[in-house]
Amino acid sequence: MTAAASPGEPRAEGGASGTHPLRRRLLLAALALVLLAGGGAYGRYWWATGRFLETTDDAYVGGDVTVIAPKVPGFIVEVAVADNQSVRAGDLLLRIDDRDFRAALAKAEATVAGTDATLLNLDAMRRLQEADIAGARAELLSAQAEAARSRFDYDRYRQLSASQYASEQRFQQADSDFKRADAAAVKASAALDAAERRLAVIDTQKAQARATGDQARAERDIARLNLGYTEIRAPIDGTIGNRSARAGAYAVAGAGLIALVPAQGLWIDANFKESQLGRMRTGQRAAIVADVLPDVTFTGHLASLAPATGAQFSVLPTENATGNFTKIVQRVPVRILLDGDGGVLGRLRPGLSVTATVDLRGGSPAEERTGPAVAAATP
Repeated sequence: MTAAASPGEPRAEGGASGTHPLRRRLLLAALALVLLAGGGAYGRYWWATGRFLETTDDAYVGGDVTVIAPKVPGFIVEVAVADNQSVRAGDLLLRIDDRDFRAALAKAEATVAGTDATLLNLDAMRRLQEADIAGARAELLSAQAEAARSRFDYDRYRQLSASQYASEQRFQQADSDFKRADAAAVKASAALDAAERRLAVIDTQKAQARATGDQARAERDIARLNLGYTEIRAPIDGTIGNRSARAGAYAVAGAGLIALVPAQGLWIDANFKESQLGRMRTGQRAAIVADVLPDVTFTGHLASLAPATGAQFSVLPTENATGNFTKIVQRVPVRILLDGDGGVLGRLRPGLSVTATVDLRGGSPAEERTGPAVAAATP
């Protein structure tokens, strides 16, 4: 049998059970205070800042990626860059076989030289023709003088023959000389006219030769440009990507061979819900957190809002006129420009996913007066 506890011994179990409710109440009170303090702090933050912030994770880094394509076709003889290599504007990217284009340029230059020689020859012919015209004019003056003298003799011997002071034979000789001199004057006049007409023909030939020369020089310039197009150089500073050019491959004019990602000028394309756009204005500050660098916050400012929702620019825009309608919140692309070195290629790259947060305080005063409709239409 178990002995009964003496009346003077303390009851341990009963004392422990008496302290548990007090401890529990203290813990609940402390938890309530913590929750109240946390709620108050969050409420203060929301009232002061949080209610002015709009956030979306449907955002991506953008950049003007330049696709390099040849302007002339040909076999690639040299590729001067490698994948992911940084280049400066003007650096050689690749070279196309230029032998055909050098031959075309030489042919065009020979054609230009030929037209220039033709012009020089025509200039010499014109000077020679001017001398012929001067000679023909002198011949005409001489023939006209001889015709005038023969006419005088004819008239004189005609009168003398009528008065029996000159023989009929002498009169006939004077008549024959006059007719011969008059015919010579007509012939000299025709020769002068023909010489002057030949000068006009030479002038026309010179004009035609000048036009041919202009065409030849234009073709020479085109040939020179085509020869220059065989060397493809970087138009901007950037990094090589998506390089499909290989030595020995045939390059088709206009087909992309290299993608060049710009070294700076990156931006953020953030797709905000239509319910988030009511107070957005250009110029408002933005904070950007990239998934690749979650501990780094980039800053920027809202540059523009798209003039329509993203669905309007899709290949098949949504059509809700069939009768079966389900409302879907639309999204509008918002362009955010990065500040400082955030827009420099390096830590951020086009296509990366980011989370964009726009502070609705501030913005363009003009757009505050005109409202969001005008702000959304601002390029």
